[in-house]
Amino acid sequence: MTGPAVRFAPSPTGRLHVGNARGALLNWLYARKTGGSFLLRMDDTDAARSTAEFAAGIADDLRWLGLDWDSFVRQSDRLGHYAAAAEALKKAGRLYPCYETAEELELRRKIQLGQKKPPVYDRAALKLSDADRARLEAEGRRPHWRFRLDHEHTAWDDLVHGHVEIDTASLSDPVLVRSDGYPLYTLSSVADDGELGISHVIRGEDHITNTAAQIQIFRALGHAVPVFGHFSLLLDAEGAGLSKRIGSLSLADLRGQGIEPMALNSLLARLGSADPVVPCRDMAALVEGFDLGRFSRAPARLDPHELDLLNAKILHETEFAAIRDRLPPGATEAFWLAVRGNITGLSDLAVWWDVVAGEIAGPREDEALLAAAAETLPAAPWDGATWKTWTAAVSARTGAKGRSLFHPLRLALTGQDKGPEMAALLPLIGRDRVLARLTGK
Repeated sequence: MTGPAVRFAPSPTGRLHVGNARGALLNWLYARKTGGSFLLRMDDTDAARSTAEFAAGIADDLRWLGLDWDSFVRQSDRLGHYAAAAEALKKAGRLYPCYETAEELELRRKIQLGQKKPPVYDRAALKLSDADRARLEAEGRRPHWRFRLDHEHTAWDDLVHGHVEIDTASLSDPVLVRSDGYPLYTLSSVADDGELGISHVIRGEDHITNTAAQIQIFRALGHAVPVFGHFSLLLDAEGAGLSKRIGSLSLADLRGQGIEPMALNSLLARLGSADPVVPCRDMAALVEGFDLGRFSRAPARLDPHELDLLNAKILHETEFAAIRDRLPPGATEAFWLAVRGNITGLSDLAVWWDVVAGEIAGPREDEALLAAAAETLPAAPWDGATWKTWTAAVSARTGAKGRSLFHPLRLALTGQDKGPEMAALLPLIGRDRVLARLTGK
Protein backbone atom coordinates (compact mmCIF):
# COMPACT_ATOMS: atom_id res chain seq x y z
CA MET A 1 0.00 0.00 0.00
CA THR A 2 1.27 3.47 -0.86
CA GLY A 3 -1.16 5.61 1.16
CA PRO A 4 -0.83 6.75 4.77
CA ALA A 5 0.31 4.22 7.34
CA VAL A 6 -1.51 4.35 10.67
CA ARG A 7 -1.48 2.16 13.75
CA PHE A 8 -3.53 1.15 16.73
CA ALA A 9 -1.35 0.26 19.70
CA PRO A 10 -3.28 -1.11 22.69
CA SER A 11 -1.64 -2.45 25.84
CA PRO A 12 -2.90 -6.00 26.51
CA THR A 13 -3.49 -5.29 30.19
CA GLY A 14 -7.28 -5.49 29.82
CA ARG A 15 -10.05 -5.66 27.24
CA LEU A 16 -11.01 -2.80 24.93
CA HIS A 17 -13.45 -0.15 26.13
CA VAL A 18 -15.30 2.43 24.04
CA GLY A 19 -12.54 5.01 24.43
CA ASN A 20 -9.74 3.00 22.86
CA ALA A 21 -12.15 1.29 20.46
CA ARG A 22 -12.90 4.77 19.09
CA GLY A 23 -9.19 5.30 18.51
CA ALA A 24 -8.94 2.00 16.67
CA LEU A 25 -11.98 2.80 14.53
CA LEU A 26 -10.85 6.31 13.55
CA ASN A 27 -7.42 5.01 12.53
CA TRP A 28 -8.97 2.16 10.55
CA LEU A 29 -11.42 4.49 8.79
CA TYR A 30 -8.61 6.91 7.93
CA ALA A 31 -6.56 4.10 6.42
CA ARG A 32 -9.42 2.68 4.40
CA LYS A 33 -10.60 6.12 3.25
CA THR A 34 -7.13 7.12 2.03
CA GLY A 35 -6.04 3.77 0.60
CA GLY A 36 -3.48 3.38 3.35
CA SER A 37 -2.49 0.60 5.75
CA PHE A 38 -3.51 -0.22 9.31
CA LEU A 39 -1.02 -1.75 11.74
CA LEU A 40 -2.07 -3.50 14.95
CA ARG A 41 0.77 -3.23 17.46
CA MET A 42 0.52 -4.83 20.87
CA ASP A 43 2.34 -2.60 23.35
CA ASP A 44 3.06 -5.51 25.68
CA THR A 45 6.30 -4.36 27.33
CA ASP A 46 4.54 -4.20 30.71
CA ALA A 47 5.40 -7.79 31.49
CA ALA A 48 3.76 -7.68 34.91
CA ARG A 49 0.28 -6.84 33.60
CA SER A 50 0.24 -7.87 29.91
CA THR A 51 -1.20 -11.30 29.16
CA ALA A 52 -1.72 -13.42 26.08
CA GLU A 53 -5.38 -13.74 27.07
CA PHE A 54 -5.90 -9.98 27.00
CA ALA A 55 -4.08 -9.74 23.66
CA ALA A 56 -6.35 -12.43 22.20
CA GLY A 57 -9.38 -10.64 23.69
CA ILE A 58 -8.39 -7.34 22.07
CA ALA A 59 -7.99 -9.04 18.69
CA ASP A 60 -11.41 -10.64 19.17
CA ASP A 61 -12.96 -7.28 20.06
CA LEU A 62 -11.50 -5.69 16.92
CA ARG A 63 -12.79 -8.50 14.72
CA TRP A 64 -16.23 -8.14 16.32
CA LEU A 65 -16.20 -4.47 15.34
CA GLY A 66 -15.23 -5.46 11.80
CA LEU A 67 -11.73 -3.97 11.96
CA ASP A 68 -9.08 -5.96 10.13
CA TRP A 69 -5.39 -5.14 10.09
CA ASP A 70 -2.77 -5.23 7.34
CA SER A 71 0.18 -6.04 9.61
CA PHE A 72 0.81 -7.02 13.21
CA VAL A 73 3.73 -6.67 15.64
CA ARG A 74 4.38 -7.19 19.33
CA GLN A 75 6.67 -4.84 21.18
CA SER A 76 7.93 -7.77 23.25
CA ASP A 77 9.50 -9.10 20.02
CA ARG A 78 11.31 -5.80 19.39
CA LEU A 79 13.22 -5.17 22.62
CA GLY A 80 16.51 -5.26 20.74
CA HIS A 81 15.36 -2.36 18.57
CA TYR A 82 14.66 -0.23 21.64
CA ALA A 83 18.03 -1.05 23.17
CA ALA A 84 19.69 0.02 19.92
CA ALA A 85 17.67 3.24 19.85
CA ALA A 86 18.69 4.00 23.44
CA GLU A 87 22.35 3.44 22.61
CA ALA A 88 22.08 5.75 19.61
CA LEU A 89 20.61 8.48 21.79
CA LYS A 90 23.34 8.00 24.40
CA LYS A 91 26.05 8.34 21.76
CA ALA A 92 24.36 11.48 20.47
CA GLY A 93 24.41 12.96 23.99
CA ARG A 94 20.62 13.08 24.20
CA LEU A 95 20.08 10.35 26.80
CA TYR A 96 21.62 10.88 30.22
CA PRO A 97 21.67 8.82 33.44
CA CYS A 98 19.74 9.94 36.53
CA TYR A 99 20.04 8.42 40.00
CA GLU A 100 17.23 9.99 42.00
CA THR A 101 14.81 7.66 43.73
CA ALA A 102 11.07 8.04 43.31
CA GLU A 103 10.90 9.42 46.87
CA GLU A 104 13.56 12.04 46.16
CA LEU A 105 11.81 13.15 42.98
CA GLU A 106 8.49 13.43 44.80
CA LEU A 107 10.09 15.58 47.52
CA ARG A 108 11.54 17.92 44.89
CA ARG A 109 8.17 18.12 43.23
CA LYS A 110 6.45 19.11 46.45
CA ILE A 111 9.08 21.78 47.14
CA GLN A 112 8.62 23.24 43.65
CA LEU A 113 4.85 23.32 44.04
CA GLY A 114 5.23 24.91 47.45
CA GLN A 115 7.34 27.63 45.86
CA LYS A 116 4.67 28.17 43.19
CA LYS A 117 7.02 26.78 40.54
CA PRO A 118 6.08 24.26 37.82
CA PRO A 119 7.11 20.72 38.84
CA VAL A 120 9.70 20.32 36.08
CA TYR A 121 12.77 18.11 36.48
CA ASP A 122 15.73 20.36 37.31
CA ARG A 123 18.34 18.38 35.36
CA ALA A 124 20.41 17.90 38.49
CA ALA A 125 21.80 14.66 37.03
CA LEU A 126 23.56 16.60 34.28
CA LYS A 127 25.73 18.25 36.93
CA LEU A 128 27.07 14.95 38.28
CA SER A 129 30.73 14.22 37.73
CA ASP A 130 32.10 10.81 36.80
CA ALA A 131 33.13 10.41 40.43
CA ASP A 132 29.61 11.27 41.60
CA ARG A 133 28.11 8.65 39.32
CA ALA A 134 30.64 6.04 40.38
CA ARG A 135 29.87 6.73 44.05
CA LEU A 136 26.12 6.45 43.51
CA GLU A 137 26.48 3.18 41.64
CA ALA A 138 28.76 1.86 44.36
CA GLU A 139 25.88 2.54 46.74
CA GLY A 140 23.77 0.18 44.65
CA ARG A 141 21.87 2.76 42.65
CA ARG A 142 21.13 2.03 39.03
CA PRO A 143 20.30 4.91 36.74
CA HIS A 144 17.16 5.59 34.81
CA TRP A 145 17.71 7.49 31.58
CA ARG A 146 16.15 10.78 30.52
CA PHE A 147 15.99 12.34 27.08
CA ARG A 148 17.52 15.82 27.06
CA LEU A 149 15.01 18.08 25.38
CA ASP A 150 16.10 21.02 23.31
CA HIS A 151 14.45 23.96 24.99
CA GLU A 152 12.63 25.45 22.03
CA HIS A 153 9.16 25.98 20.64
CA THR A 154 8.25 22.67 18.99
CA ALA A 155 5.37 23.01 16.53
CA TRP A 156 3.29 20.88 14.19
CA ASP A 157 0.12 21.18 12.11
CA ASP A 158 -2.41 18.92 13.75
CA LEU A 159 -5.15 17.28 11.67
CA VAL A 160 -7.75 18.26 14.29
CA HIS A 161 -6.27 21.10 16.33
CA GLY A 162 -4.54 22.98 13.54
CA HIS A 163 -1.24 24.71 14.39
CA VAL A 164 0.06 23.59 17.79
CA GLU A 165 3.19 24.96 19.44
CA ILE A 166 4.67 23.91 22.79
CA ASP A 167 7.60 25.44 24.64
CA THR A 168 9.55 22.35 25.68
CA ALA A 169 11.34 24.38 28.37
CA SER A 170 8.11 23.93 30.30
CA LEU A 171 8.42 20.13 30.19
CA SER A 172 10.46 17.66 32.20
CA ASP A 173 13.00 15.64 30.27
CA PRO A 174 11.08 12.39 29.75
CA VAL A 175 12.36 9.13 31.19
CA LEU A 176 12.89 6.70 28.30
CA VAL A 177 14.62 3.77 30.05
CA ARG A 178 13.92 2.44 33.53
CA SER A 179 16.65 1.63 36.04
CA ASP A 180 16.28 -2.07 35.16
CA GLY A 181 17.09 -1.26 31.53
CA TYR A 182 13.52 -1.71 30.30
CA PRO A 183 12.26 0.83 27.74
CA LEU A 184 9.28 3.01 28.55
CA TYR A 185 6.38 3.78 26.21
CA THR A 186 7.78 7.01 24.77
CA LEU A 187 10.97 5.36 23.50
CA SER A 188 9.41 2.13 22.23
CA SER A 189 6.51 3.92 20.55
CA VAL A 190 8.69 6.43 18.72
CA ALA A 191 11.18 3.74 17.69
CA ASP A 192 8.38 1.58 16.31
CA ASP A 193 6.61 4.42 14.52
CA GLY A 194 9.87 5.51 12.93
CA GLU A 195 11.19 2.08 11.96
CA LEU A 196 7.84 0.70 10.80
CA GLY A 197 7.07 3.73 8.63
CA ILE A 198 4.01 5.07 10.44
CA SER A 199 3.17 8.25 8.57
CA HIS A 200 0.14 9.42 10.56
CA VAL A 201 -0.35 9.15 14.33
CA ILE A 202 -4.04 9.61 15.18
CA ARG A 203 -4.81 9.47 18.88
CA GLY A 204 -6.53 11.18 21.81
CA GLU A 205 -5.78 14.76 22.73
CA ASP A 206 -4.36 13.67 26.09
CA HIS A 207 -1.17 12.94 24.11
CA ILE A 208 -0.73 16.48 22.77
CA THR A 209 1.91 17.52 25.30
CA ASN A 210 3.78 14.23 24.76
CA THR A 211 3.94 14.96 21.06
CA ALA A 212 6.38 17.85 21.44
CA ALA A 213 8.92 15.59 23.17
CA GLN A 214 8.29 12.76 20.74
CA ILE A 215 8.92 14.99 17.73
CA GLN A 216 12.37 15.75 19.14
CA ILE A 217 13.02 12.03 19.71
CA PHE A 218 11.98 11.22 16.13
CA ARG A 219 14.49 13.75 14.86
CA ALA A 220 17.23 12.63 17.23
CA LEU A 221 16.85 9.06 15.95
CA GLY A 222 16.88 10.21 12.33
CA HIS A 223 13.28 9.26 11.60
CA ALA A 224 10.72 11.21 9.61
CA VAL A 225 8.25 12.97 11.88
CA PRO A 226 4.70 11.66 11.32
CA VAL A 227 1.63 13.78 10.76
CA PHE A 228 -0.31 14.04 14.02
CA GLY A 229 -4.05 14.24 14.66
CA HIS A 230 -5.43 14.45 18.19
CA PHE A 231 -9.16 13.85 18.52
CA SER A 232 -11.18 14.98 21.54
CA LEU A 233 -11.80 12.64 24.43
CA LEU A 234 -15.14 11.06 25.28
CA LEU A 235 -17.35 12.38 28.07
CA ASP A 236 -20.53 10.85 29.43
CA ALA A 237 -23.99 12.25 28.70
CA GLU A 238 -23.70 14.69 31.63
CA GLY A 239 -20.31 16.00 30.50
CA ALA A 240 -18.15 14.13 33.03
CA GLY A 241 -15.13 12.03 32.12
CA LEU A 242 -15.64 8.38 31.35
CA SER A 243 -12.57 7.16 33.20
CA LYS A 244 -14.39 6.26 36.43
CA ARG A 245 -17.08 4.25 34.69
CA ILE A 246 -15.18 2.98 31.68
CA GLY A 247 -15.30 -0.60 32.96
CA SER A 248 -19.03 -0.68 32.35
CA LEU A 249 -18.39 0.31 28.75
CA SER A 250 -16.02 -2.47 27.77
CA LEU A 251 -16.71 -3.98 24.37
CA ALA A 252 -17.13 -7.38 25.99
CA ASP A 253 -19.87 -6.00 28.24
CA LEU A 254 -21.61 -4.13 25.42
CA ARG A 255 -21.48 -7.25 23.30
CA GLY A 256 -23.03 -9.22 26.15
CA GLN A 257 -25.78 -6.62 26.42
CA GLY A 258 -26.78 -7.25 22.82
CA ILE A 259 -25.23 -4.16 21.24
CA GLU A 260 -24.63 -4.62 17.52
CA PRO A 261 -21.10 -3.78 16.31
CA MET A 262 -22.43 -1.48 13.59
CA ALA A 263 -24.45 0.46 16.16
CA LEU A 264 -21.28 1.14 18.14
CA ASN A 265 -19.28 1.88 14.98
CA SER A 266 -21.97 4.27 13.72
CA LEU A 267 -21.85 6.21 16.99
CA LEU A 268 -18.08 6.27 17.54
CA ALA A 269 -17.32 7.23 13.92
CA ARG A 270 -19.29 10.48 14.22
CA LEU A 271 -18.95 11.51 17.88
CA GLY A 272 -16.92 14.70 18.03
CA SER A 273 -17.49 15.56 14.37
CA ALA A 274 -19.76 18.02 12.63
CA ASP A 275 -21.64 15.17 10.96
CA PRO A 276 -24.88 13.77 12.41
CA VAL A 277 -24.89 10.30 13.91
CA VAL A 278 -26.88 7.98 11.66
CA PRO A 279 -27.19 4.19 11.66
CA CYS A 280 -24.94 2.52 9.10
CA ARG A 281 -25.44 -1.13 8.29
CA ASP A 282 -21.96 -1.80 6.92
CA MET A 283 -18.40 -0.48 7.16
CA ALA A 284 -18.32 0.64 3.53
CA ALA A 285 -20.92 3.31 4.30
CA LEU A 286 -18.88 4.54 7.27
CA VAL A 287 -15.71 4.72 5.18
CA GLU A 288 -17.47 6.67 2.45
CA GLY A 289 -18.73 9.32 4.87
CA PHE A 290 -15.56 9.61 6.99
CA ASP A 291 -13.62 12.85 7.12
CA LEU A 292 -11.19 13.50 9.98
CA GLY A 293 -11.19 17.15 9.01
CA ARG A 294 -14.80 17.34 10.20
CA PHE A 295 -13.79 16.56 13.78
CA SER A 296 -13.67 19.40 16.27
CA ARG A 297 -11.71 20.14 19.41
CA ALA A 298 -14.88 20.11 21.51
CA PRO A 299 -15.31 17.10 23.83
CA ALA A 300 -17.54 14.34 22.48
CA ARG A 301 -20.40 13.08 24.65
CA LEU A 302 -21.32 9.41 24.69
CA ASP A 303 -24.97 8.84 25.57
CA PRO A 304 -25.86 5.15 26.15
CA HIS A 305 -29.47 5.96 25.24
CA GLU A 306 -28.33 7.12 21.81
CA LEU A 307 -26.44 3.86 21.39
CA ASP A 308 -29.59 1.90 22.27
CA LEU A 309 -31.61 3.85 19.70
CA LEU A 310 -29.02 3.19 17.00
CA ASN A 311 -28.95 -0.46 17.95
CA ALA A 312 -32.72 -0.71 17.62
CA LYS A 313 -32.77 1.07 14.26
CA ILE A 314 -30.13 -1.24 12.84
CA LEU A 315 -31.93 -4.37 14.06
CA HIS A 316 -35.26 -3.12 12.73
CA GLU A 317 -33.75 -3.02 9.24
CA THR A 318 -31.71 -6.23 9.42
CA GLU A 319 -32.74 -8.96 7.00
CA PHE A 320 -33.35 -12.50 8.18
CA ALA A 321 -30.43 -13.94 6.21
CA ALA A 322 -28.00 -11.66 8.07
CA ILE A 323 -29.29 -12.59 11.51
CA ARG A 324 -30.42 -16.21 11.07
CA ASP A 325 -27.48 -17.81 12.89
CA ARG A 326 -27.99 -15.61 15.95
CA LEU A 327 -31.68 -16.34 16.47
CA PRO A 328 -33.10 -19.01 18.80
CA PRO A 329 -32.92 -22.50 17.28
CA GLY A 330 -36.00 -23.06 15.16
CA ALA A 331 -36.77 -19.36 14.68
CA THR A 332 -38.17 -18.66 11.21
CA GLU A 333 -38.11 -15.63 8.96
CA ALA A 334 -41.76 -15.01 9.83
CA PHE A 335 -40.82 -14.84 13.52
CA TRP A 336 -37.96 -12.40 12.87
CA LEU A 337 -40.06 -10.12 10.68
CA ALA A 338 -42.84 -10.14 13.27
CA VAL A 339 -40.70 -9.15 16.26
CA ARG A 340 -37.68 -7.20 14.98
CA GLY A 341 -39.51 -3.88 15.16
CA ASN A 342 -40.09 -4.34 18.88
CA ILE A 343 -36.57 -5.09 20.13
CA THR A 344 -33.67 -2.89 21.18
CA GLY A 345 -31.17 -5.75 21.35
CA LEU A 346 -31.15 -9.44 20.48
CA SER A 347 -31.48 -10.27 24.17
CA ASP A 348 -35.07 -9.00 23.89
CA LEU A 349 -35.89 -11.93 21.62
CA ALA A 350 -36.13 -14.34 24.54
CA VAL A 351 -39.47 -12.87 25.63
CA TRP A 352 -41.05 -13.22 22.21
CA TRP A 353 -39.60 -16.65 21.58
CA ASP A 354 -41.29 -17.81 24.78
CA VAL A 355 -44.52 -16.26 23.51
CA VAL A 356 -44.53 -18.20 20.24
CA ALA A 357 -42.74 -21.40 21.27
CA GLY A 358 -42.91 -21.71 25.06
CA GLU A 359 -45.38 -22.00 27.87
CA ILE A 360 -46.56 -18.77 29.45
CA ALA A 361 -49.41 -17.84 31.79
CA GLY A 362 -50.57 -14.35 30.88
CA PRO A 363 -52.72 -12.16 33.15
CA ARG A 364 -56.45 -12.82 32.81
CA GLU A 365 -58.24 -9.48 32.62
CA ASP A 366 -61.78 -10.45 31.41
CA GLU A 367 -62.79 -14.07 31.91
CA ALA A 368 -66.08 -13.73 30.02
CA LEU A 369 -64.38 -12.26 26.99
CA LEU A 370 -61.67 -14.96 27.06
CA ALA A 371 -64.33 -17.67 27.20
CA ALA A 372 -66.12 -16.15 24.21
CA ALA A 373 -62.79 -15.91 22.39
CA ALA A 374 -62.13 -19.60 22.99
CA GLU A 375 -65.59 -20.51 21.71
CA THR A 376 -65.14 -18.47 18.50
CA LEU A 377 -61.56 -19.54 17.83
CA PRO A 378 -61.21 -20.32 14.09
CA ALA A 379 -60.02 -23.67 12.85
CA ALA A 380 -56.50 -23.99 11.47
CA PRO A 381 -54.68 -23.18 9.24
CA TRP A 382 -54.14 -19.55 10.22
CA ASP A 383 -52.61 -16.66 8.31
CA GLY A 384 -52.17 -12.91 8.62
CA ALA A 385 -55.91 -12.27 8.27
CA THR A 386 -56.97 -14.64 11.08
CA TRP A 387 -56.58 -12.09 13.88
CA LYS A 388 -58.94 -9.59 12.23
CA THR A 389 -61.55 -12.25 11.43
CA TRP A 390 -61.40 -13.75 14.91
CA THR A 391 -61.55 -10.49 16.89
CA ALA A 392 -64.53 -9.37 14.79
CA ALA A 393 -66.32 -12.57 15.83
CA VAL A 394 -65.39 -12.00 19.49
CA SER A 395 -66.65 -8.43 19.29
CA ALA A 396 -69.91 -9.55 17.74
CA ARG A 397 -70.38 -12.14 20.52
CA THR A 398 -69.46 -9.84 23.47
CA GLY A 399 -69.97 -6.29 22.24
CA ALA A 400 -66.41 -5.43 23.29
CA LYS A 401 -64.50 -2.97 21.14
CA GLY A 402 -61.18 -1.17 21.10
CA ARG A 403 -58.96 -1.61 24.17
CA SER A 404 -61.60 -3.62 26.05
CA LEU A 405 -61.47 -6.15 23.21
CA PHE A 406 -57.80 -6.24 22.24
CA HIS A 407 -56.02 -5.71 25.57
CA PRO A 408 -57.39 -8.79 27.41
CA LEU A 409 -56.56 -10.96 24.41
CA ARG A 410 -52.99 -9.60 24.09
CA LEU A 411 -52.38 -10.07 27.83
CA ALA A 412 -53.66 -13.63 27.87
CA LEU A 413 -51.80 -14.68 24.71
CA THR A 414 -48.46 -12.89 25.20
CA GLY A 415 -48.26 -11.83 28.84
CA GLN A 416 -47.29 -8.35 27.62
CA ASP A 417 -49.12 -5.01 27.51
CA LYS A 418 -47.70 -4.20 24.09
CA GLY A 419 -45.55 -5.68 21.42
CA PRO A 420 -45.56 -6.90 17.82
CA GLU A 421 -48.71 -6.87 15.72
CA MET A 422 -50.98 -9.68 16.90
CA ALA A 423 -51.90 -10.45 13.30
CA ALA A 424 -48.29 -11.58 12.77
CA LEU A 425 -47.88 -13.27 16.16
CA LEU A 426 -51.09 -15.29 16.17
CA PRO A 427 -50.14 -17.80 13.43
CA LEU A 428 -46.73 -18.23 15.07
CA ILE A 429 -48.25 -19.05 18.46
CA GLY A 430 -50.56 -21.62 16.86
CA ARG A 431 -54.08 -22.73 17.67
CA ASP A 432 -53.23 -25.22 20.42
CA ARG A 433 -51.23 -22.70 22.48
CA VAL A 434 -53.82 -19.97 21.91
CA LEU A 435 -56.63 -22.20 23.14
CA ALA A 436 -54.65 -23.32 26.18
CA ARG A 437 -53.89 -19.70 27.15
CA LEU A 438 -57.49 -18.62 26.68
CA THR A 439 -58.88 -21.41 28.82
CA GLY A 440 -56.00 -21.53 31.32
CA LYS A 441 -55.56 -25.23 30.77
